[in-house]
Amino acid sequence: MTSVAALLAAARQRIPASEARLLLGHLLGRSAAWLEAHRDDETSIDSEFSTLVGRRAAGEPVAYLVGVREFYGRDYSVTPDVLIPRPETELLVDIAKAKVGAGPSQADARPPVGGSELGLRAWGGTVVGAGGTARILDLGTGSGCLAVTLALELSRARVVAADLSPAALAVARTNAQRLGAVVECIESDWFAALPAQRFDLIVANPPYVAAGDPHLEMDDLRFEPAGALTDHADGLSALRRIVVEAPDWLADGGWLFLEHGYDQAVAVAELLAAAGFVAIEQYRDLAGIVRVSGGRRIMASGRSCA
Repeated sequence: MTSVAALLAAARQRIPASEARLLLGHLLGRSAAWLEAHRDDETSIDSEFSTLVGRRAAGEPVAYLVGVREFYGRDYSVTPDVLIPRPETELLVDIAKAKVGAGPSQADARPPVGGSELGLRAWGGTVVGAGGTARILDLGTGSGCLAVTLALELSRARVVAADLSPAALAVARTNAQRLGAVVECIESDWFAALPAQRFDLIVANPPYVAAGDPHLEMDDLRFEPAGALTDHADGLSALRRIVVEAPDWLADGGWLFLEHGYDQAVAVAELLAAAGFVAIEQYRDLAGIVRVSGGRRIMASGRSCA
């Protein structure tokens, strides 16, 4: 038996104190406040805690160790089969909410790069008015954090989540069920296996790290699924494929928005323009990096401009 204080003190020699408290709280099913108030309590989980601390000290992500990561104010289950949700990806939710007409969102305070203070509304407004039903597709859903969040934030939306990985889809389904979201999950290589239909909005956070990028061998990325991080090519192949194929799946006036790398904004804007998208918009994340690019599909003379 060892006291809470002694366990935390020993762990702090190997990992940050905040992570030690998180791991111990996970094992005990207690909050950080409880741990502080019960520092002298003794526990019998010395071995289990030491194992978790060792795995974290070796670089394994905390999210995988505790099986949970917060996204847009909700806890999502995560496993090594899925990418760990990132705060910057919440920008896609903000944009989607504004485009679908869910009222003001954080994105309204962040106008498109080069845009005016009117932000989103200066660039074409919503795709579905109040009371309408938006059809939304999340490509490469992974944990389902985007699809499930959109289904919960946009109660009138019909959300489809696609992923090539059956294991990832299992995690997405678990999150949808646990959080009470209605999401249709489909195993598909991007658009390949989807039933014929049109969407008002398509969002995607595809693999965009180029093969050989040194970041793939650093920190948490070493433990995340490679296929969710890199396209094993130039970093643009997945983005390129989505942009080229998306017009065939978008309704007239529908939008496509993609998360991409810190240095890919120009390339993605060029891909969108080449595919016939108009009203191209780009948004910065909270770090000031252009992280999301998108455009609108407009029919011209009965034909798609794509």
